[in-house]
Amino acid sequence: MTDAEMAEIYDKYSAAVYRAAFAYCRNCADAEDIMQETLIQRFRCSISFPDDRAEKAWLMRVAANRCRDLLRSAAYRHLRQAVPLEEAALTYETPEESMVYHAVMELPPKYRLVIHLYYYEGYSVAETAEITGSSPTAVQTQLYRARKLLKKKLGEEMSL
Repeated sequence: MTDAEMAEIYDKYSAAVYRAAFAYCRNCADAEDIMQETLIQRFRCSISFPDDRAEKAWLMRVAANRCRDLLRSAAYRHLRQAVPLEEAALTYETPEESMVYHAVMELPPKYRLVIHLYYYEGYSVAETAEITGSSPTAVQTQLYRARKLLKKKLGEEMSL
């Protein structure tokens, strides 16, 4: 793979991979590490994809797997120092967007990831299932439960 091809892949996908990793592990440093490791893995493999969407889905799956591996590791559980969400340097267009994003980030990891992939990245239920390694039914259930938790949380804050 040439330097130009690597730069193109990085420019195209780094932000999306970072956002997915951050949504899963809620830590800027870990998300950056996972993004870099995921892109390095892409640079090292010689897979050809039929289109950009398939390549992005592959990268998201690799990032999700790396996030799961990180959260399962004993070292992470004992040494984790999460960055507060206020320090994540995120910007929002409206206060409501900020509230929704913070509510999403408070969800359990499995719900955060499916919400991020479905709503923020625009993947279908079937694509989200493929990326997460779950069945479409499991993804639908996770989305339902996540929406229910968000409605409860945001209903209290936004008087829904």
